[in-house]
Amino acid sequence: MVPQRIDDDVVVELQYKLWSDGELIEESEADDPLVYLHGHDNIIPGLERELYGLSIGEEKEIVVSPEDGYGYRDPTNVEEVSLDELPLGFRPEPGMLLEVQDEDGNVYVAQVEDVGENTVTLDFNHPMAGKELRFQVRVTALREPTEEELEHGHVHDSSHHHH
Repeated sequence: MVPQRIDDDVVVELQYKLWSDGELIEESEADDPLVYLHGHDNIIPGLERELYGLSIGEEKEIVVSPEDGYGYRDPTNVEEVSLDELPLGFRPEPGMLLEVQDEDGNVYVAQVEDVGENTVTLDFNHPMAGKELRFQVRVTALREPTEEELEHGHVHDSSHHHH
């Protein structure tokens, strides 16, 4: 049976546009909607909370504060790194996004904040940290999750594999 409204354990498909500081940051494509399992922390909390109860075809404008989005900027998440630690000949530029791997093999994304003569300043905060986010959403489909999706807590698509 097809769920009539968004609730926990429902797979939601929606089209969205996201603005921050009055600027359109991203939007879904008609053939590539956002698909997620509701109630499993797959999207930011402020957006998920405001989607409860919507049905197919409904539209809503949702404003999410930083504490319900990507949090506030944490100044301790900014690090100065020696250029010697970067690949030989690589010259980072301010604004560039880099993938950084720690000793344990964990990969983090950092934005280059500043490049000095011998160092580079990397910001590990989420690019949307500290920002108010404004979403325009339209629910395009709802369905029951598969048992496997429920068990894993997220939607599976044809390209999804567990290793």
